[in-house]
Amino acid sequence: MPQNRTRKIVITGVLGAISVLLGLTHWGFIPWPTQIALTFMHVPVIIGAILEGPWVGVGIGFIFGVFSLIQGIIAPTGSNDLPFANPLLSILPRLFIGPIAWLAWKALRRWNIFALITAGIAGSLTNTVLVLGMFVILRLLTLPIALYIAATNGLPEAVLAAILTLAVVAAWRQIRIGGRKGANL
Repeated sequence: MPQNRTRKIVITGVLGAISVLLGLTHWGFIPWPTQIALTFMHVPVIIGAILEGPWVGVGIGFIFGVFSLIQGIIAPTGSNDLPFANPLLSILPRLFIGPIAWLAWKALRRWNIFALITAGIAGSLTNTVLVLGMFVILRLLTLPIALYIAATNGLPEAVLAAILTLAVVAAWRQIRIGGRKGANL
């Protein structure tokens, strides 16, 4: 049992560090025509939750959220980052990414590939809906603008999260995709 706990702590730390690395280097952002970059910084949260459970997802989501908070306070890259100095925007929504992705995975795991794709989409949309919802609640965005951002950025991010989640978890768990094992898509 202690080995299992140690493994969860290590996975949380490693995937949390990957989230921070993606943010610090800006590798986690893809320029997009809407002037708001697509991000896949939430993908390590989804992967951690699928591999090790919802509490690991909460831990990685917390690390991701704290990084967003610190970046919003210390080193915003533009005016879009300034609101993330509020923990209601930077931390709170990120705590739910992992558990929602894990629930989707758990409910559908009989169909591995479909479950991984669905978990990637569910985790990504959780991030999008909760962050944009908090923007609306705090009156930083109007609902029509939030819906526009959700459609133009949130949906492509969900597709990207589904692909990355499928590739990484399939490789890690040696899940057969087509005629091959792993992520040789």
